[in-house]
Amino acid sequence: MTFLDGTRSVHAGLPAPAVGEPFLPGPVFAAPYHLDPVTGPGERGYARTEQPTREALEAAIGELEGGPALAFASGQAAITAMLLALVKAGDTVALPGDGYFAVRAFARGALADLGVASVLVPTAGPYPDFTGLRLVLLETPANPGLDVADIAALADAAHAAGALLAVDNTAATPLGQNPLALGADLVVASGTKGLTGHSDLLLGYVATRDAELLGKIESWRKLTGGVPGAFDCWLAHRSMATMDLRLARQTQNAAAIAELLTGRSDVTGVRWPGLPSDPSYPVASKQMRRIPGIVAFDLGSAERVGRFLETAELVFAATSFGGVHTTADRRAQFGDDTSPGFVRFSCGIEDTADLIADVTRALDASR
Repeated sequence: MTFLDGTRSVHAGLPAPAVGEPFLPGPVFAAPYHLDPVTGPGERGYARTEQPTREALEAAIGELEGGPALAFASGQAAITAMLLALVKAGDTVALPGDGYFAVRAFARGALADLGVASVLVPTAGPYPDFTGLRLVLLETPANPGLDVADIAALADAAHAAGALLAVDNTAATPLGQNPLALGADLVVASGTKGLTGHSDLLLGYVATRDAELLGKIESWRKLTGGVPGAFDCWLAHRSMATMDLRLARQTQNAAAIAELLTGRSDVTGVRWPGLPSDPSYPVASKQMRRIPGIVAFDLGSAERVGRFLETAELVFAATSFGGVHTTADRRAQFGDDTSPGFVRFSCGIEDTADLIADVTRALDASR
């Protein structure tokens, strides 16, 4: 049978039922395993290369993304592993100029030192001719500006030019969109955020249907060792079961917050791809099954952002996004190329009426 997203989230990666065993077995805490004294390792020899708890998580992610997955210690570990495993000196890659700042910093530093050139492209375009590029990376929706790229169209353009297309699926999650089904060669994401949703672990992954690409990245991971620990893998797998429920409430809250903000004259630059008035709405409504619970807006100054966050009872001042608690951060303080009053607002799963009332009160008090 073909199941819907909520069912798939609950059952992804679970072992076959066994009498007396839990639905999701607990984490296996082991670095080495027993060896056969004559023939050596069986299925597992050392946890950096084979680990049952990590493999169960990878199976779950792979089911939802639509291609085999490899887990990493963080999203940044995943994206840098993908780049370093697939590019070489003399190659050029295209990266989102408005995406995660650490990826641009990595390109300016480590990639440039290795002789790999990079070009920065806005998520909303215009896009250059991809001829001569080795890889094009999209981050859609972009973090923090929330522009959306047309994955299928850009996959066609990249492939026509002989380039690979990779998509950072962090904000959308595999329940929001499936880039591999839209023509992307690779998906990379931080599992720290909406995928796991409890703000209590670091995780990343790469997924691809291309066995050769997967093999190169797996070899890189094996030799460099950027694997997540067993407990983080188990926490992640456990948390994924509620992803559909969490994301549904977050999207509901984001829709209400976006509507509230667009109706206020003291808030500018409201962005949420689910708003019909948003520039990204035409592509997002066609491409995405669910819009993430992230809203961007501007309060005009750093001081007003501070007053807003100090007054709000339900909005925690914290970086990252996608958790069950509503959070907000002023991105300029982290070096993002944003205005001093720009806010990235991540909706949690609080009751919508309570969140709207709290945000309204805090905005009024911050003026």
